[in-house]
Amino acid sequence: MPNLPDLAFLHANGYPPECYSPLVERLGASYSIHAMPMRPLHPGANPRDLQDWRPLADDFRNYLSAENLSRPLVVGHSFGAVTALRAAIRQPGQIHALVLIDPVLFEPHIILAWKLIRSLGLAYKLHPLIQGALKRRRKFDDLEGTFERFRRYGVFRYFSDEALWAYLRGITQPAAGGGYELRYSPEWEARIYATGISPDMELWRGLKRFPVPTLVLRGAETDTFSASAGRRVERINPAIRVETIPQSTHLLALERPAEIAQKIEAFFRQVQSNADGG
Repeated sequence: MPNLPDLAFLHANGYPPECYSPLVERLGASYSIHAMPMRPLHPGANPRDLQDWRPLADDFRNYLSAENLSRPLVVGHSFGAVTALRAAIRQPGQIHALVLIDPVLFEPHIILAWKLIRSLGLAYKLHPLIQGALKRRRKFDDLEGTFERFRRYGVFRYFSDEALWAYLRGITQPAAGGGYELRYSPEWEARIYATGISPDMELWRGLKRFPVPTLVLRGAETDTFSASAGRRVERINPAIRVETIPQSTHLLALERPAEIAQKIEAFFRQVQSNADGG
């Protein structure tokens, strides 16, 4: 079997890599997958040590070096996408091509408003997702009953049963006293929400002359990477293509794994064809 190209994958906040198995298994037919657990999954990592998301880009670059990955293809979802983008802006020669799936990249007026909120110490009070994260259920008696309950939630309306099971198995692990518990702590999930966005004007500046071939995929019903943010990206750097996937939300990587895998593979094939002079 020939050596497959390396593909590094970065997950979203609250979604360990195993949640993406329907997508990753499809990509695994064409690529050697390296799914980096982000800092909230590192044993002993303290949420309070993180002040903003910039160190996460250093984590990723260190991971590439430790895994001996030379100019891999990179796919990131949500805050994983922003982490990959920041790493690529800092050192573009380290990444061959990039797919950003619904990145947490907000427009400048939102960035400035969030900087003000953080400066006033109001992040934990005003972020719309933090209190829900901290109140998240942490233990489950059994996965079958949890699956049936989750199946009724609107947030999972576009998940197939396969995708919902992958998500449920990805977020849980057996608990010491029986049953199951969350792998990704609510404290870390909340901390990621609280510490994001503020330094992201550097990303908009970096996109202006960004040389890495990049595709952005966004959900048509996303509440994160807006259509206007997508248009701004394309204005700043016309070489970057932004594509909207119908009937999908911010979770499109889990909702539409077959279609997302096809988009990723087609883009990377085109990048390679261009590099070969085709």
